[in-house]
Amino acid sequence: MKRTPPDQRAQAKRSALNALKRARRTADKAGVELSDWEGEFLGSVEERVKTYGRAFGDPEKGAAGQALSMLQAVKLREIVAKAKGEKKTPPPRKGFRRRGPAGE
Repeated sequence: MKRTPPDQRAQAKRSALNALKRARRTADKAGVELSDWEGEFLGSVEERVKTYGRAFGDPEKGAAGQALSMLQAVKLREIVAKAKGEKKTPPPRKGFRRRGPAGE
């Protein structure tokens, strides 16, 4: 019996919706109070994904088969990290590299 390949747009939609629900659930279980903006962000993105299958209209903002744009995915990761209580650590700073004489 031959199977048809899975629809990648539908998979991306389900994945995004599950990630949004997981983020909200994690914040609720941890007792972390999300800001009004974060709650509105999760709600509006979820609504757009359910309605249109993706949460952004400009194809330059994300891949064609993705449901969230790159920046939306970054914000979602930040909200999940906040809900889990993870601290944001800046990357280690590195000094300038020394060069030889006369800028070699």
